[in-house]
Amino acid sequence: MGGARWIAAIHPRVAVVVHDLVMVWIGWYATMALRYSLQPDPPQISLFSPEVPIVLAAQGLVLWWTGLYRGLWRFASLPDLWNIARAGLLGALAIALGLFLFQRLEGVPRSVLALYPLTLVVLLGAPRMLYRFWKDNRYGGGGGGRQQGLRVLVLGAGRAGEALVRDIRRENRFRPVGFLDDKRVLRGAKLHGVPVLGSIAEAGAIAREVAADMLLIAMPSASTQQMRRVVELCEETGLPFRTVPRLQDVVEGRSQFNELKEVAIEDLLGRDPVQLDWTAIRTGLSGRRVLVTGGGGSIGSELCRQVARLGVQSLGIVELCEYNLYRIDQELRSEFPDLLFQPVLGDCGDPSTCDKVLADVKPDIVFHAAAFKHVPLLEGQLREAVRNNVLATQTLALACIRHGVECLALISSDKAVNPVNVMGATKRLAEMVCLGLAAGVATRFITVRFGNVLDSAGSVVPLFREQIVAGGPLTVTHPEVTRYFMTIPEACQLILQAVALGRGGELFALDMGEPVRIRDLAEQMIKLAGKQPGRDIDIVFTGLRPGEKLFEELFYDQEQYRRTSHPKIVQAETRMVPAQQLEAALQQLRSAVQRYDEPVLQRLLHELVPEYSPGGSGRAEVVPMLRARS
Repeated sequence: MGGARWIAAIHPRVAVVVHDLVMVWIGWYATMALRYSLQPDPPQISLFSPEVPIVLAAQGLVLWWTGLYRGLWRFASLPDLWNIARAGLLGALAIALGLFLFQRLEGVPRSVLALYPLTLVVLLGAPRMLYRFWKDNRYGGGGGGRQQGLRVLVLGAGRAGEALVRDIRRENRFRPVGFLDDKRVLRGAKLHGVPVLGSIAEAGAIAREVAADMLLIAMPSASTQQMRRVVELCEETGLPFRTVPRLQDVVEGRSQFNELKEVAIEDLLGRDPVQLDWTAIRTGLSGRRVLVTGGGGSIGSELCRQVARLGVQSLGIVELCEYNLYRIDQELRSEFPDLLFQPVLGDCGDPSTCDKVLADVKPDIVFHAAAFKHVPLLEGQLREAVRNNVLATQTLALACIRHGVECLALISSDKAVNPVNVMGATKRLAEMVCLGLAAGVATRFITVRFGNVLDSAGSVVPLFREQIVAGGPLTVTHPEVTRYFMTIPEACQLILQAVALGRGGELFALDMGEPVRIRDLAEQMIKLAGKQPGRDIDIVFTGLRPGEKLFEELFYDQEQYRRTSHPKIVQAETRMVPAQQLEAALQQLRSAVQRYDEPVLQRLLHELVPEYSPGGSGRAEVVPMLRARS
């Protein structure tokens, strides 16, 4: 089988080499004959003169060295003609050297060496151009007539590439001219009449040879590292490129299999799909009643989608933003028409709202995703941050205990570790509230801590997109600022897995992988938009904002942590505050919130979270306005 493929791959090349050597022979003979025909008594020129083997050997080696046989006649173009002209000139020099060593150029006029490259261009170029013209007029998109549309080179000759070509040939927008694939066994093979031309590493050279207008990446199962490599090769060609969705997005219903889309930053910064214990997750959620607070936000809305797919009996949502609630309401009713859905516009910090919702929905599991999270904004909104992030968590948690809720999962943040901002300190205090209530009650309290998610509302990715559309500049706070990132679906899947693992009283942290430098993120997003950093769009460094760290952490130094049964989830043994002390402090916080007494709130926050140091750990000296140019 392998031998047959090898023969199929090598045979057309041999035929082309034989053709070209015959043309070299004819070209040399014709040039000699033409030169001597100008003499009054021209000598007889032999077709088998002694110098012919040297001419064939020298020119053949030059043709091979110049890469002429890496292209196909089917896609011959102007670059091929240039290659032939270059091979003719170099071949004339090689022939002259060979004949000089053989017979001191005896019997070879110098004018022949000058005319020979022109003859070779005609004899090698004309058949290629005629062949391409014939093929272009013979074949269309699966039928007669000339096929229109952009000439596209498909990266990946697997099932996805084959299906993509089959689909796009039904349209007139695209015209597949070749495949690239790293599997050597596929070289020379054809899928739907489209040849496999070479490896993906040769994308730049082959794209020029076949005059491609666009590259299509058909590698849905590629790892993140592989995708980064492919995108770098595509960017080097200077051509636009598109990709088919990842398998995970197809499986989860977010994309169609052969839908073409621009490469998103999630494709390059997301991690490889995590392996989940779906049996345990489905067992814990299928047929259960679920409530999500903040269900219209980035994390909350994705949690709603995922639990709806897992077949919950009913889904309730508490959302403070009217538009967000309307949007998720429309989406869920459209995609899950049989789901018992109960949206509530309200504040989960309101005891009456909590009691009413819990009485109506009767949830078995509550995901508490409602929180204020914008770091610089909350630096000037201490009272609202404490009210919404801390006291609302306590209000909901106590209501869950009263109504016999089986499990409450708090969505926390890596900013709760060694916090230098109000948002982090209040999220840390919310963790302490849930951990403090976990002992001696039937409700399981589970806390899940993780870092930034790509494309969440108010985060850096959508901001950069807006700035790119506006023509820049992209604003980065500091050249060395880094953040952890994961995709929203991955974060939500791991939250579900953590809930399945938890028995109550645990604080889980998600493995965020390696931190990403925001400057690198900005540069990559500019490149994905088809522009160059510093040339088309500037990157401006504005200095760290109030409450912002250079880097984030997932654990306190003094926290003990251990692995769980899932490799991406770690359990932390965190510092506990005596329940009575915590309850007394929360009463003081509630009283200060009612009086709008922010100095007291600030003091209490420091007492309860002693590691809270505004402008402390992770801060760096603010840098002046700078411009980054590549």
